[in-house]
Amino acid sequence: MTVSHPSGAVIIPAHNEAGVIGRTLEALREVIDWGTVDVVVACNGCMDSTAAIASRCQGVRVVEVSEASKPAALNAADLATHRWPRLYLDADIEVSAPALRAVFVALEGDALLAARPAYRYDTEGASVLVRAYYRARTRIPGNSGGLWGAGAYALSFSGHERMGTFPALTGDDYYVDRLFSAQEKAVLPTEPVVVRTPRTCAALLSVLRRTYRGNAELDGASGDSSTGRTVRELLASVRGPLSAFDAAVYVVFAGAGRRRPLFGRKARPGWERDESSR
Repeated sequence: MTVSHPSGAVIIPAHNEAGVIGRTLEALREVIDWGTVDVVVACNGCMDSTAAIASRCQGVRVVEVSEASKPAALNAADLATHRWPRLYLDADIEVSAPALRAVFVALEGDALLAARPAYRYDTEGASVLVRAYYRARTRIPGNSGGLWGAGAYALSFSGHERMGTFPALTGDDYYVDRLFSAQEKAVLPTEPVVVRTPRTCAALLSVLRRTYRGNAELDGASGDSSTGRTVRELLASVRGPLSAFDAAVYVVFAGAGRRRPLFGRKARPGWERDESSR
């Protein structure tokens, strides 16, 4: 019996991702073999062998952008394919063929404009405090219901039309999530993608500073913030000593992530990312 495969595209922005791009593309090998999905790696400002590694993968198209800019990479990759829907995938996130199929099939009709697969955190090798932070984060319902946070989200043609081009913002997933109502987007019960968390407190703080900076770009413009809801959900998640400890750790990290460093090196205005899990 012949199995039909959904059509679409996977777009992977990559800035100096030589250490992880190979495993990300290997996870897509079955999808590439379908012949119905374009896989585009948008190398932006790379100073390593990311482009060379991606180019060696048969069926992968490589686009090179001179500036180190995720929005520029996403927009350039959008121009390199005509297939829909499109999954926008971080270079360190692996997605399985069944999960990708489920997302693309869900976006084939008119019911949904945006969707993402389920995800789970991999905290293996992380410090005690980092593990506590992510346990607390997992218990907050609002953190798992949006398009952001998984390193993977997809748009239908109509969904992308609403957005237009990617703006020069830090948090593209947070921005995209806000374009759609709860009825127009969905988190699908797929095989989860694996999000490898930072291993150290310093690495987690780097990620949080970038995340909160990106959120503030939008919250400041709209006057909206989900902080109050997050606090309420965090308090409601406390069921005993361990969850209380986790919640306290979450609050400390969240506060530190929003605060500029008082001593030592100032936070860079550019792109902070977690190097500890790569």
